[in-house]
Amino acid sequence: MPRKSIFFDILRISIHQVIMQRRRYLGVILAVALGTSGFIAIITMGRDVKRTLNRDLDLLGGATLIRAYLDAGHKYSKTQQFQPETIEALRAMPGIEAVSAIVSKPSSHASVQRCNVDFHVVGADGSFWDVNSFVPVKGSFFTAEDVSHKRRVCVLGTKLALKIFGDADPVGRMCWIENEQYRVTGVLGGVAVGDLVDFGFIPITTAKEYIPGLLPPQKLYIRCTSWDDVKKVADAIPDVVHRLQLTDSLRIEVKWEELKRVKSMAWWVELFVYFSTVATLILGGFGIWNGMMATVTTRKAEIGLKKAIGAEDRDILAQFLVEAVCLSFTSALLGGVIGRGALEIGSYLLKSRPQDTLFFTCVGLALLFSLVLGAGAGFYPSLRASHMEVVNAIRDE
Repeated sequence: MPRKSIFFDILRISIHQVIMQRRRYLGVILAVALGTSGFIAIITMGRDVKRTLNRDLDLLGGATLIRAYLDAGHKYSKTQQFQPETIEALRAMPGIEAVSAIVSKPSSHASVQRCNVDFHVVGADGSFWDVNSFVPVKGSFFTAEDVSHKRRVCVLGTKLALKIFGDADPVGRMCWIENEQYRVTGVLGGVAVGDLVDFGFIPITTAKEYIPGLLPPQKLYIRCTSWDDVKKVADAIPDVVHRLQLTDSLRIEVKWEELKRVKSMAWWVELFVYFSTVATLILGGFGIWNGMMATVTTRKAEIGLKKAIGAEDRDILAQFLVEAVCLSFTSALLGGVIGRGALEIGSYLLKSRPQDTLFFTCVGLALLFSLVLGAGAGFYPSLRASHMEVVNAIRDE
């Protein structure tokens, strides 16, 4: 009989044996499947998870936020500002998720009825809130649409809102800023905002049109895609700025200590996840080994009869080895299905979808690893079955 035909017969018998003994192998299949699905999900969704975590990292010190200044104390501070082409070039840099420019006036005047308050007004664009990971404590922030339409809306810091409106809810109410009437859309507060609780914010386009004496954009808030991008982005910013405009007062502010702590924490979390995945796969390998050893013990009569009618040692070795590989490969296929489900759920929760090419690459690697795992775990039991004596096998049975 041709060797090719023998191989397909062995493969068919092995698949049949795995199906017949599925209850015995259930734990092994689940262990390998979960380990495989974990590997696929971790590799495929890793960068999207990092990007999502970055949106909330201000709770850990704003680790991925870079602030770029044109030093106000420098002799050229009155004429220097970030030019529009510089801001656009920074936005196009790899590793940068968003850039927000602001204009400001240190001393402005706000009033409601007989209440008059001096405060610091800031003209911000629609991405200012996301770049800084701010969340309103009341109402909502003004949007990019409000900025493009130059609407007279404002967001007040919690302390400023208290000074102007007292204990009353300011959302939806009107106040006067520099002799123009604005509607309050929300209130800014929380641990991460610092002294901004005393500031008032209006759309940057509105500020340029209605607020006299504004300082030009001398500060940029830059949000990196992930903590791994912060160092290279911070190093590249001066080259980009100096290439497009003349300045010698540029300062870059990065919270290096917070970044170090976040990266250390992320490293330990990643190590734990990868260790757990590898441990699950290794336990699955031991499960395959233990299951195949038990199978060899319970199928002594079958082995003895096959040898008695002419089966060679290599045929017995091949049958049990292929059976172990089929068990591992089937488990990995199930893991791929579970991993796809995890990918769909993760994409929905993170509002971000990785490329399908990466997913299928991970599935291919997982299936390849399953072949190695099955062959490695099943080799010794298969070798033991092939070396079994015919007389002893039949007699013990």
